[in-house]
Amino acid sequence: MDTTPWDLTRSPDSAIRRNNPAIPARRRALIILGALSVLALASFVFALGIGSINIPLADVVSVFWDGKTGTTAEVIRSLRLPRALAGFACGGLLALAGALLQVLLRNPLADPYILGISGGASIGALLGILSGFTAISVNGGAFLGAFGAMLLVFGLAHGDGSWTRTRLLLTGVIVAAGCGAGVALMLSIAPDHKLRGMLFWLMGDLSQPNAPYLALTVLAATLLTILPFARELNLLSRGDAVAQMLGVQVRPLRYGVYFAASLTTATAVTLAGSIGFVGLIVPHLVRFVTGNDQRVLLPASALVGGSLLLVADTLARALVAPRQLPVGILTALIGVPVFLFLLARNPQIRH
Repeated sequence: MDTTPWDLTRSPDSAIRRNNPAIPARRRALIILGALSVLALASFVFALGIGSINIPLADVVSVFWDGKTGTTAEVIRSLRLPRALAGFACGGLLALAGALLQVLLRNPLADPYILGISGGASIGALLGILSGFTAISVNGGAFLGAFGAMLLVFGLAHGDGSWTRTRLLLTGVIVAAGCGAGVALMLSIAPDHKLRGMLFWLMGDLSQPNAPYLALTVLAATLLTILPFARELNLLSRGDAVAQMLGVQVRPLRYGVYFAASLTTATAVTLAGSIGFVGLIVPHLVRFVTGNDQRVLLPASALVGGSLLLVADTLARALVAPRQLPVGILTALIGVPVFLFLLARNPQIRH
């Protein structure tokens, strides 16, 4: 029976526990989540104030506190706020999906795109762009493509009912590879005037946020649904045998985790395209502080993921303003050194 820790940053005690051994677990969790909530609020203020036109902090606060009107208020309410909400929701969804899949697959390299859902969404979105549909139709195509890939992976991996982590992972990788070939084919035959939009979508683009409140609702609903099963997820992360021995209904739990991770990934990809590294590095980064308790890890991952993508998107539209960079470029530039740092800090990965 293998219960060896597999994640990159897990240790017997978190950094908070080591530095503050007298702090009770519940109070420590509240402190962490409270600090991350403040970080998320600061990220929103940063996103609303920074851009091609910088807006002072006092003016940002007065727009919401005093109901200020005018050009500045219109820029904040109509342009920056919807994009900020979409960025936070997308980052939170990706980080939450990554944390859930790392528990489900017990694989430190699991991320929201490992099961081919992003590839299915890419095919649906690019077909919409090639057909000249509106942005709403492109988003609908992306969601249908993601949902179709989810059902395909689930059906093929389930087979005769003997669903294993290895079988699910291999099926997802193969479906993702097939979708990648389809994406490459569409890019090769696409007319020149549509290539830029297709490439921006593939690299992650929040310049046209649609339905950010729906994405926030999906994020909140998923958290509220999955948190009551945090104890079972803690046991599942130790292995199926341990979880079953301690009374966990493993198969229904695995199905629920798979569909929750798939739904959050599909929503995020539909909203902003393929944005890499958020779902991979954020859960590991959070574990470095909180440990592997899912009661804290899941909401903390959502807060950190939302804040990270919000800051990355703000930089993407401000660094070369008035031009904008695809936000996926910024997340990759941030994610690669962070992941290498986490890898270097883990002594168990040296073997």
